[in-house]
Amino acid sequence: MTLRVAIADDSALLRRGLSALLTAEGLDVVGEAANAVELLSVVASHRPDIAIVDIRMPPTYTVEGIRAAETIRAHYPGTGVLLLSQYVETENAMALLGSSAKSLGYLLKERVSDIEDFLDVLRRVAFGGTAVDPDMVSRMVSRPGVGDHPIHALSEREKDVLALMAEGRTNSAIAAVLFMGERTVEAHVRSIFGKFGLRPEPEDHRRVLAVLSYLRSTTGTRS
Repeated sequence: MTLRVAIADDSALLRRGLSALLTAEGLDVVGEAANAVELLSVVASHRPDIAIVDIRMPPTYTVEGIRAAETIRAHYPGTGVLLLSQYVETENAMALLGSSAKSLGYLLKERVSDIEDFLDVLRRVAFGGTAVDPDMVSRMVSRPGVGDHPIHALSEREKDVLALMAEGRTNSAIAAVLFMGERTVEAHVRSIFGKFGLRPEPEDHRRVLAVLSYLRSTTGTRS
């Protein structure tokens, strides 16, 4: 199916350039918006599969994108949200990731230059997946642990695997990055599920729960 996309960014140059890029790749850009109010109108009218949302938009250039994303997730659950930011903004991203990571992504704008990876993230988030920018993951991994969270029971290799899971990577992709066999990755993933106390459920759901648990532990938030 053709992915239907809405784009929100106050920069007309970036917005139109992104629209042209996605259209050339066969995606259907159903609307563009320069601010959160326009974005919500586009989403309400066209119900896109995914909305690409700049975190900082007029009038205050603080959290307008976050607030719009919250509204979209509350009222239009069929629309995934991919947040874009110029800088790593851990607290802002966690405002959404702390509740549910389903159909949600967070990327730095510089990632748009890697077209194939960007398109992969768009499709993944549009169809219920999660994607977190590697720079954000790296920053959180480097933070001291919080309390007695079960993440402290993970081995260093399991933490590596979990960090890549947070980026939305499959087991085969994780195996390629870490130079290990896919069965070894599967063993690490099972171990992570066990240490986090995640009971057998659909695989994708457990991966999201594991990632959420990981993100909360690195920011100190609680469910």
